Amino acid sequence: MCGITERVEQMERTDTETPSRTTSYRTMTAFTPADEERRRGVRRMKLTATGLLLFVAVVYVLATWASHQGAGPWAGYVAAAAEAGMVGALADWFAVTALFRHPLGLPIPHTAIIPTKKDQLGVSLGEFVGENFLSEDVVRQRLRAVGIGSRLGAWLAEPDHADRVTAELATALRGALTVLRDSDVQAVVGEAITRRADAQEIAPGIGKMLEKIVADGGHKRVVDLVVTRAHDWLVLHRDDVMVAVEGGAPGWTPRFVDRKVGERVYKELLRFATEMRDMPSHPARGALDRFLTDFASDLQSDTDTRARVERLKGEVLGRGEVQDLIASAWTAVRSMIVAAAEDERSELRLRVRAALLSLGSRMAAEPKVQEKVDSWVEGVAVHIVTTYRKEITSLITDTVAGWDADHTTRKIEAHIGRDLQFIRINGTVVGSLAGLLIYVISRGVGA
Repeated sequence: MCGITERVEQMERTDTETPSRTTSYRTMTAFTPADEERRRGVRRMKLTATGLLLFVAVVYVLATWASHQGAGPWAGYVAAAAEAGMVGALADWFAVTALFRHPLGLPIPHTAIIPTKKDQLGVSLGEFVGENFLSEDVVRQRLRAVGIGSRLGAWLAEPDHADRVTAELATALRGALTVLRDSDVQAVVGEAITRRADAQEIAPGIGKMLEKIVADGGHKRVVDLVVTRAHDWLVLHRDDVMVAVEGGAPGWTPRFVDRKVGERVYKELLRFATEMRDMPSHPARGALDRFLTDFASDLQSDTDTRARVERLKGEVLGRGEVQDLIASAWTAVRSMIVAAAEDERSELRLRVRAALLSLGSRMAAEPKVQEKVDSWVEGVAVHIVTTYRKEITSLITDTVAGWDADHTTRKIEAHIGRDLQFIRINGTVVGSLAGLLIYVISRGVGA
């Protein structure tokens, strides 16, 4: 009976490995052509086992008759062996039948075990799996024995495999970007940028950056560009400057005086721009450096300056043009990413492929990297197992509970019934041998 129970538990465990309760019910109740063939095999083995029982019964009858007719001592030995064989066959027939139904239809206690104890078997199976397969130690030992880090590294180190992973990642990325609605993402991006900007004061950061730029002399190139462009503009627009100066003169001054003043102002402006352009040590440049240094300090420490910058930031972010620019940034980024993902020779895919090859080589060759990957995988697996152990075991329990008892019984019997009929045959043979041995011993003791 121990072998029978183990075989039943094995079949229960095999059949519960299904994705959902609905699928499990369908799998257990639908008889496939293979199941029908198994059932025919079970019926053939039942006929064989029953035929052997009838055979030993006939042998017992004939041997008993022969013994009464004075056929000799051998008849007693044959009758004893046949009698024990019948007892063994009947006992194993009762045991096998009791697994699936009530023997002879009689409601004998502790029979029809599978249909009546199906739900309890599901609970026991779930607990067994949870305790022996979903424990932290078992998961860690099994994953450590597999060596995922080294195997995955060796696999990724192959260029063909890296190309395959890169292509799959590109496909997944394109699919994800296609599914996302631009309006939703734009709203999220705009809201996130605005919220982040509102929550963080920008003046101190700008001040530190400006202070660093001035200290390193990075602003000097900008000054050079500005004064050069100003000089060139003055050279090209002499008449415009003259007209502007003359137009601002009082009406009572003579025209030739206005022109002289305009020429003088223009020459001074041109001289100032030329000196600013050609003299790195010009006093105006030093004054500009001091102004920028003081402004950088005020941005970091002056309360009024920081408050004005925050008000300006709020006004800029509140403008519709800025919000439209933030929202449209997602469209540009998405188009760029999709184009890069579709192009096999794009810099994005080439860098991803190179990174995968490098990672695979390191994982395959460096034990520390392998240990890190294995530790990460073990940690994830243990977290999943320990967190969702009840859900996993309840899946088994609920699945078994959802099976129809009659259909489940027939399904299990079709799978293991043929092996169980060998128990009846073995019981007949072993019973006969045991009966013969007992008869021989009893005859020897009696003699």
